[in-house]
Amino acid sequence: MTHYPVPPKQEFLITQHGVTRNDEYYWMREREDPEVIKYLQAENEYLDKVLSHIKPLQETLFQEMKSRIKEEDSSVPEKYRDYLYYTRTEADKQYPIYCRKKNEPNATEEILLDQNKLAQGHEFCSVSAFSISPDQNKLAYSLDVEGSEVYTIYIKDLNTGKLYPETIENVNGSVYYSMGVEWAKDSQTIFYITLDEIHRASKLYRHKIGTDPKEDILIFHETDDTFSLSLFKTRSEEFIMTYHASTLSQEMRFIPTGQPDSALQVLQPRQHGLEYYATHHGDSFYIITNKDAYNYKLVKAPVSNPSTENWKDVIPHREDVLVEHLDVFENRLVLHERKGGLKLLRLSPIGDVNKAMYVQFPDPTYEVSVEYNLEFKTNEFRIRYSSLVTPTTIANINLDTGAWTILKEDEIAGFDKSNYVCEFVFANASDGKKIPMSIAYKKGQESGGKNPTLIYGYGAYGASSEAHFNSNIISILDRGFVFAIAHVRGGSEMGRAWYDEGKMFNKKNSFTDLIACSEYLINEKFTSPEKLSIIGSSAGGLLVGASMVMRPDLFNTVICKVPFLDVVTSMSDPTIPLTTLEYDQWGHPEESKQAFDYMLSYSPYDNLQEVEYPNLLLTTGFNDPRVAYWEPAKFLARIRDKKKGNNVALLQTNFSAGHAGASGRYDFLKENALDFAFLIDRLT
Repeated sequence: MTHYPVPPKQEFLITQHGVTRNDEYYWMREREDPEVIKYLQAENEYLDKVLSHIKPLQETLFQEMKSRIKEEDSSVPEKYRDYLYYTRTEADKQYPIYCRKKNEPNATEEILLDQNKLAQGHEFCSVSAFSISPDQNKLAYSLDVEGSEVYTIYIKDLNTGKLYPETIENVNGSVYYSMGVEWAKDSQTIFYITLDEIHRASKLYRHKIGTDPKEDILIFHETDDTFSLSLFKTRSEEFIMTYHASTLSQEMRFIPTGQPDSALQVLQPRQHGLEYYATHHGDSFYIITNKDAYNYKLVKAPVSNPSTENWKDVIPHREDVLVEHLDVFENRLVLHERKGGLKLLRLSPIGDVNKAMYVQFPDPTYEVSVEYNLEFKTNEFRIRYSSLVTPTTIANINLDTGAWTILKEDEIAGFDKSNYVCEFVFANASDGKKIPMSIAYKKGQESGGKNPTLIYGYGAYGASSEAHFNSNIISILDRGFVFAIAHVRGGSEMGRAWYDEGKMFNKKNSFTDLIACSEYLINEKFTSPEKLSIIGSSAGGLLVGASMVMRPDLFNTVICKVPFLDVVTSMSDPTIPLTTLEYDQWGHPEESKQAFDYMLSYSPYDNLQEVEYPNLLLTTGFNDPRVAYWEPAKFLARIRDKKKGNNVALLQTNFSAGHAGASGRYDFLKENALDFAFLIDRLT
């Protein structure tokens, strides 16, 4: 086998709380250093050589995955005022085309934005904001062509098809969902948020269409570097809301959309430990809060005086139900809840919240989310539903009866749901907790511990890992794999305590929970250590990396995607994006010896031993602003220094992407094909 690249070591001593560490690969942080680029490219070349024998399998998997996509497809149109808005895709094109039609018979399609054209000449392309003006004549959208999650706003005249001359740079956005720009009622004013030098969303601006952005008015500057700023418009379209969020506290402010030049008003001043989220209905704000409510409750307050002394309970706290979110319509409330590891949607009249019903779902474990639902005055709302074995389904739910009207179920070529099994089970953790796990496999699967198995986990930030449909997984299920999602502590699947028991000085629970889920699948004869693999991304990369370091004997193969592996060093550096926002997630190792000692005890980069580790595939994006490329690069170099045996350790760097990986739908499939080919090669 070709010998792997060997990067040079440079002594770099870090002393904290009387402990000195030598970070011999610290130099890899210098992204402008030609030696860094040379090393990362050498690792890409080494990976290609080591895995050259699985190229045919990668291509087979890619073609399988591609065949399950309906290449020419359209989303279900969603009504907003006079138009129906939708996206569609065309064969052999990477990106969606954004369209609309008049809400009338035989209307002609109008193409608003063709992302394929925006992507020409770029290897990465992300549209975040996509915001139509209230008069329907303008479109504000934001674009990132590097993967750095730094966006530029463009404004298009939909009558002429031409762009306004101004562009607004350094704007907050997301590769994961639409956000970043909101319109006032006058259709002449937009609100947006810019980033500071550490990539923190911090400044809210007001812009008048057709003017120089240099003249834009700064409305608010979030100077506390432990808070991040975002904005949204209420479904009633009466208010622009700003959301100031840290780990343990939130604050909201608002501007009437009909008075865009007015001052930003505070809803309730921030207090340490007070969390809340508000939206609007009539003369009230409806607010989810943890005030005297560990699992949150629903209150309301008058718009005229919305501070806490005027909060009145609408739905009181319940110990066994976590309140996560709410959607407000003209006559109904939709409360997003979680109980026993599952997402629930509670429907009730605005005027009589005790007269409630729950939407019914057909699978034992599933994912459900509420779509944009742009219309406020409606008697139905739209959901997106799927499970590990149920393709994505778009349905309207009657707000009065809870009845479903299915509008679309994704067509998956060659897939028959009846050939697969979906289960929801619980593993026993070492401290007696029951850890939920979603499992899928093909019917007729052999027992006896012979099945190759892949476990996915995340377990951080209170984000629950949802059991959604992924057509790519079929390629491994059809090859005899068991696929499982471990709903470990650090998420919110079992309530707020589930989150609190998996962060800060409880973080190791996330790792031991994943180990418990792995042992459950072994003890129940689904698989064996020789056939077991784990995968995680970002904080999930920390989960699987730390679990591998704690129990290298338990796994055959580990895939860490854009992984957070150098915990102490990164959380000690406030110049890295997100660090200051996350002291209450992980700890502040510079200020607290207790936090330093605890983080050092589990940080994967700092706990590698001279043992035999599983096969390892690390992936990263060179432009990643969330978890820098150097974390997996340093980890790879150090694990090669330490590990025994002949198992491989590989790194792939995408020089044209960031945290989310490839942006094009076909390029994304190729990334999945590499992961699965690696697993199949190692486990079968």
